[in-house]
Amino acid sequence: MIVWLNGTHGAGKTTTSALVQPLLPDSQVFDAEKVGEALMDITPGLPWTDNFQHWPPWRQLVVETARRVLEYTGGTLVMPMTVLVEPYWREISTGLAHHGIPVRHFVLHADQDTLRGRIADDTVLGPNSPFRLKYLEPYAEAARTWLHAEAEVVDTTHLTPAQAALQIAEAVKG
Repeated sequence: MIVWLNGTHGAGKTTTSALVQPLLPDSQVFDAEKVGEALMDITPGLPWTDNFQHWPPWRQLVVETARRVLEYTGGTLVMPMTVLVEPYWREISTGLAHHGIPVRHFVLHADQDTLRGRIADDTVLGPNSPFRLKYLEPYAEAARTWLHAEAEVVDTTHLTPAQAALQIAEAVKG
C-alpha cells in the first residue's frame, strides 16, 4: 500500500511522513522528489522546465520505483509529494492501480494565513521562500477544483505534525 501525503510546499508533508512511518508497521518513507533530483542531474540536461513533474519520465519512474520497492520490501510506502496538476495525479494513481497497488491519498491542508506564516518562519528553505510562495495559489486552485475531492483532507491549521501523523495512521489502520 501507498500512503500518499499531498499538499502545497511547506504544508508539513516531509515532517509528517517521518512521524507517520513509525506508527505504521512495516512502512518506509519514499520521497518521490529524489526521482526528480536524479532526472535533474542528467547532463547536459533534459528539456528546460521550472518543475521536474512536467517531465513524463518523472511520473513514470515514480510509479515504477514505488512498485519495485514494494515488490522488494512489501509493507507500506509513505510518500510525501506535492502533486497539484490533476492529469499528473491521474497518471500516477492509474499507474499504481494498474499494478494493483492501493493508495490512501491524504492532503495536508492549512488556511492561506497559516501557510504564509509557516513559510515566513521556514528553517529549511529560509524565510519567505519564493519557491514555496509560488505554489500557494496553484494549491488553492487545485483544492477548489479537484484535489480535495480526490483525497482525505487533514486540516493541519490547528494541528501539530504529531497530531496530523496520528490522525493519518489511525485512518489507515482503521
